[in-house]
Amino acid sequence: MSEKRRDKKGRILRDGESQRPDGKYEYKYSDANGIRRSVYSWRLVETDKIPTGKRYCISLREIEKNLSKDIDDGIDFHKARRVTLNDFYDAYIETKYELKSSTRANYKYMYKKYVRESIGAHKISGIKYSDIKKFYISLIRDFGFKPNSVEIIQTILHPVFTSAVRDGIIRINPTDNVIAEIKKSHNWEKPKRHALTVSQQNRFIEFVSSSKTYKNWLTLISTLLGTGCRIGEILGLRWEDCDFETGIISINHNLIYRAQETGVCEYHITTPKTKAGERIIPMFNDVKRMLEKEYERQKENGFNEFIIDGYTNFIFRNRFDEPLNPHVVNRVIERMIRDANMIEEEVAKVEKREPVLLPHFSCHHLRHTFCTRLCENETNIKVIQEIMGHKSIETTMDVYNEATKEKKIESFAALEGKIRLS
Repeated sequence: MSEKRRDKKGRILRDGESQRPDGKYEYKYSDANGIRRSVYSWRLVETDKIPTGKRYCISLREIEKNLSKDIDDGIDFHKARRVTLNDFYDAYIETKYELKSSTRANYKYMYKKYVRESIGAHKISGIKYSDIKKFYISLIRDFGFKPNSVEIIQTILHPVFTSAVRDGIIRINPTDNVIAEIKKSHNWEKPKRHALTVSQQNRFIEFVSSSKTYKNWLTLISTLLGTGCRIGEILGLRWEDCDFETGIISINHNLIYRAQETGVCEYHITTPKTKAGERIIPMFNDVKRMLEKEYERQKENGFNEFIIDGYTNFIFRNRFDEPLNPHVVNRVIERMIRDANMIEEEVAKVEKREPVLLPHFSCHHLRHTFCTRLCENETNIKVIQEIMGHKSIETTMDVYNEATKEKKIESFAALEGKIRLS
């Protein structure tokens, strides 16, 4: 009977184990494809001390235990130890042919800016749930990320790790349920948008229409408030999308202004992500009148000639005959609110009363305001959903329930004393 092999301390070594002359332990095994592989450690068991000057490593027996479990679970241990998150992401993103080019560009930009030089450089097999949570918290603390921004990173990373699980590179997805825990621990909720009240809406429109500084923005503001469209849908609106004979606006594309992987912002046209986004919207008379007036003005002075992804003849432009972008519109709205409130404060001071100021809002609040007015006056939820282009009826119902709350209170107040109850 042959004598069992032993290490320098006289301990019996198992099959596949050996100790090199420099003291390092080696374990040889065959992977799932029958290829001979080796793993190494300066320690045979956990109680062994690491030689002076050597880097920390888990013991060979721990590696063997993990390796045995990986092999049983179909995990490619050899590949998992070498592939970084960056390696796997780069291979993964190239297979996502179904992504719109604008979405792909946005994902690449966000990954390059926030992930690649940080957690992206780590071995994908070594990234744990706690690492992902720590990374997301660093985005919140160091970069001022809000819930939506963290969710974009999650949207990028979660399917990458899912793919790694399916390929047998890792056992579980470390991004599972991280967002839910962070939201709970930070008491995060998406800020609820509130529509302008009828009086606020009236005051805002009156200010814009009477202001020499902002009057040229009235057609855009009124079109936003009178259609409930997303800002990109309105900024991408072309004259051929408006049928003045039938009084119908066709929504079939979106203008975006987004940072590319290079970091440079570019204009692009995208089509709606869902069929719900493609819709028609009847024109209110005021909207139709202002658009027709703008058409006649451009007919005399010249139509827009800039081209974006093959699209041209856009209705709205800046004073340099260039496309508008949402950031510019929101900055203009901020200035409108500021100036309107300054005037109100002066008037209130003269009249010796408290000023009634407009709240801060963005172009998306104008969409929400339109939806609220629609809900206050229309009972057919399906009509509201289709006009707004909501994919989910729940989104429509959230607005509807909030919008009709005051109406319900008014209705009951009017009925008070008219119905015998006792």
